[in-house]
Amino acid sequence: MPHPPTLHFFCGKAASGKSTHASRLADAPQTVLLSEDHWLHALYGDQMSGLKDYVHFTQKLRQALTPHVLDLLQSGFSVVLDFSANTVESRKWMRQLIDQSGAAHQLHLFDLSDAACLTRLKVRNASGAHPFTLSDAQFAQLAQHFAPPQADEGFNILRHSES
Repeated sequence: MPHPPTLHFFCGKAASGKSTHASRLADAPQTVLLSEDHWLHALYGDQMSGLKDYVHFTQKLRQALTPHVLDLLQSGFSVVLDFSANTVESRKWMRQLIDQSGAAHQLHLFDLSDAACLTRLKVRNASGAHPFTLSDAQFAQLAQHFAPPQADEGFNILRHSES
């Protein structure tokens, strides 16, 4: 029996492993990966200089991609949505996609310490493979807004930890 179309999305601090895991999930048949960082870099990279710009441009991107994501899910494709689901507000978009498409879903929660994320961030920044680099200060600024999902949000949560 084939798997039902599923929306996979991710919650975790910067460099916690979300995009790496997203790439692995996207290897499944009938699965499409949409990466927020790649889209933002391609469309707005030269206009982004801080958190305020990120919030503005990601909102525009989400509005533009909503019909596409819904079409994919309703056509039987699973979608790996490598977009930040790190705040209650950002997860409202994912909830809207789930409710409108009727698709199954999985919220992948990455529960790593700040120290582990910062170590990974330094490696990621040095590799040059990621479209954006973050300083320790920018990591700390983003981490202040991190809010793990709560049970009353009603998501199917799969926790990933350091071990």
